[in-house]
Amino acid sequence: MKKSGLMLLCLLAAGINYGMAQQTYAEKLGFPKGKKVVIFHVDDCGMSYSSNQGAIKSIEQGVATSCSIMMPCPWASSFINYIQKKLPDLDAGLHLTLTSEWKDYRWTPLSGFMNVPGLCDKEGCMWHTVEQVVSNASADEVEKEIRAQLQRALKMGLQPTHMDSHMGTLFANQAFLERYIKVGIEHKIPVMFPGGNNKLLIESMNNPIIKQMKAQGKWKEGTVLPEPDVVKQSKSVGEMIWKAGLPVLDDLHTISGDWKPEGATTPEAWGKYKARKFKETLNNMQPGVAMMIVHSSDITDAFKYISGSGGSRYADMLSMMDPDLKAYIKSEGIILTTFKELMERRKKLN
Repeated sequence: MKKSGLMLLCLLAAGINYGMAQQTYAEKLGFPKGKKVVIFHVDDCGMSYSSNQGAIKSIEQGVATSCSIMMPCPWASSFINYIQKKLPDLDAGLHLTLTSEWKDYRWTPLSGFMNVPGLCDKEGCMWHTVEQVVSNASADEVEKEIRAQLQRALKMGLQPTHMDSHMGTLFANQAFLERYIKVGIEHKIPVMFPGGNNKLLIESMNNPIIKQMKAQGKWKEGTVLPEPDVVKQSKSVGEMIWKAGLPVLDDLHTISGDWKPEGATTPEAWGKYKARKFKETLNNMQPGVAMMIVHSSDITDAFKYISGSGGSRYADMLSMMDPDLKAYIKSEGIILTTFKELMERRKKLN
């Protein structure tokens, strides 16, 4: 194991918790003190035609600044071919994929199901759930698949601006996380990791608990939930990634998929609702650099055979294109950025 991997393992095992840094990572990267800096990030590019179109519209016509591609999926090459011709400067990374979650629409690992049997179910496809991956796959198999997905991107002429994790699988296991960061450091590719104040991340991670408590009638406004264990360790890991020469996020927001207005609604009203929720989120975030994840899709009739999430994904796309959200960002002086810019700023500090 390389020195960087050993260092990460030791930090994670020790659970060192450094106090709140005096400077945000945004300030360390040279952004003005006290500013809110945001990456609006579209996940799941390459998953389907609808996903590709949603990402393109969110970026070309909306506030989205970044995206990442699911390299094992059948529409990945189409997306890459499009951006190489039409959006050559796009902030496009890899949505490292270790699950194939839908019932009938499946994909296999790029390293070959015979080479990574622990990553595959009886169909030879990736497992449906994160828990199944953690229970069956080895860290060596995970690293092999990460490298295969990176190599496919490089073979197509795409230099990824960053890497992140589909369904958070790489964050569900300490050994998987170590390999993810190891490959990023080795190739000098930023890895999505929130190591700062993490206010929005804590809210995102506690959201399922809050929803359950509300359903049971146990939720009271003002209730303070404990900080998740993974967040307690995030500052030390973030500092290690920073010292290795890669940028680090101050915060991460992941739950726009859970936003839906009560009662019957139109697609347009759902999009407006999500835009308002994003304005609330921007208002509540602390200064620093935050990544806000959406799953934009411009839905076609075929998408219903993939997933029932089409309504939410279409609303994500509409929220990114919402003129009120654009105006709010401008009026509040919020800075939109990309992983490419973060890495350029980080390099200047070495």
